[in-house]
Amino acid sequence: MSPAKVISESPTTLELFPHIHDDPSTLPHSLDPFTVTTSTGFLPYLTSPINLPEVFKPLMSLLARLPVVRDDGTPGLLATYELGSAVLKELPDLTDEVDKLITSDGALDLYTIMAVFRDYSFLASSYLLEPCWENWRTNPDKGYGLGRDVLPKAVARPLYRCAQILDIPPFMSYAASYALFNYTLDDPSKGMVYSNLRLVRGFERGLDPRSSEAGFILTHVDMVKDTPGLITGVLQVIDTLQNGGPRSTVNDGFREILAAMEKIEAGMEDMWANSKPSEYLSFRVFIFGITSQSMFPNGVIYEGVEDDEPLYFRGESGANDSIIPLLDHLLQIPMPNTPLTKILHEFRAYRPLPHRTFLAHVRTKAEELGVRDFALQDTETAILFLRTLNHVRSFRWRHWLFAREYIIRRTPHPTATGGSPIVTWLPNQLSAVMDMMISIYESVLAPRKVQGTDSYDGACQKLVEPMMEIVRDQKEKLAKEVEKWCKERGV
Repeated sequence: MSPAKVISESPTTLELFPHIHDDPSTLPHSLDPFTVTTSTGFLPYLTSPINLPEVFKPLMSLLARLPVVRDDGTPGLLATYELGSAVLKELPDLTDEVDKLITSDGALDLYTIMAVFRDYSFLASSYLLEPCWENWRTNPDKGYGLGRDVLPKAVARPLYRCAQILDIPPFMSYAASYALFNYTLDDPSKGMVYSNLRLVRGFERGLDPRSSEAGFILTHVDMVKDTPGLITGVLQVIDTLQNGGPRSTVNDGFREILAAMEKIEAGMEDMWANSKPSEYLSFRVFIFGITSQSMFPNGVIYEGVEDDEPLYFRGESGANDSIIPLLDHLLQIPMPNTPLTKILHEFRAYRPLPHRTFLAHVRTKAEELGVRDFALQDTETAILFLRTLNHVRSFRWRHWLFAREYIIRRTPHPTATGGSPIVTWLPNQLSAVMDMMISIYESVLAPRKVQGTDSYDGACQKLVEPMMEIVRDQKEKLAKEVEKWCKERGV
């Protein structure tokens, strides 16, 4: 095997991420809970706490009574549309208590602050979208109507302060609030098996682990639990290239990525069974954002924040997960220069700071070391590279199927929860990876096949040819589907 001759003198992964190989149980609570390790991947280094410090008892009381169906099966505040009045009546402004959350050595307790952020963001979304829930529930054919456009200071100020400390937008997000910091284990001794996962907070029926709301969120957690192998494989590729190691080690890194993606996508496929498409639109009401949405034409005023100027934030979205962006960066997938890609870049801000930092490192290193060019110089590596691209394609294709079956077929609402156009946004990224796969096959592997290159033998053809047939077929199907939906919706 030819060695990786590219040697970089820029900082190594370990220099930039000193905890990357640490035992998560040894990490202090002063570290951001989403500190990336090869043991926990993109999950937090410790499952989130269920309860907050005693001073936040008024917040916990509201959250316990908030869901449409409470933990004990009785109707909650959202069932009777009484949450808004309860918030105004019961909740004091606890902003000053946030800065008192410190560890034994006097540092800010980011682990606890993240839990406080999660809980205030659940309350904020419920408060702002409660009128939309009532509108949708009483007359779904007339849409969502308008949400509340002022967030009371007792919610706005502590939420904003937590967000400042954590360096994330002050609104519900996929990792820090809705999904990855919102699960616990029913029996810690059983570990991270799906049947053992439970939600900490829910809007509708999510506290029942059999509900579609719980299934929707916990399927994402179940997928992300398999990211340690993904992190390990990506590091093996870039660190080997940086240090001038052998190509065989780079290839092994790609194999590690492929093995991890097989597990991740198997978990993703379970979404169909865990969360019924016919029930998704109900709890979806509560995860819309306050930008590019008809419910909030003028944004939202956060009382006591930013001079009471209207603020705009994108809603919770699985597109904020870090799995596929990591591979986008490693594989150097070029995205089209479109407004849709601009939204993709805006989503980066909604990931936890450690995720953003790690993804930026991989993006920089892949460009600096020329991962794509290195891979395509050798047939074996090129095929591993193409197979990794194929996982990005199949992941995005499945995401498109979810969007189609859970949302597009069931509602005329034109935007996804994150504020992106529901019909055209996912195909923007999916088409990009398909185009790259076709380009690599036609410019690199097909010529070697025609020339009878020894390294591109019959076994290679059996791996590559059926894969490329699927790509070409799906590219054609996607174009027809997007054209159909756009025509029907007048897009």
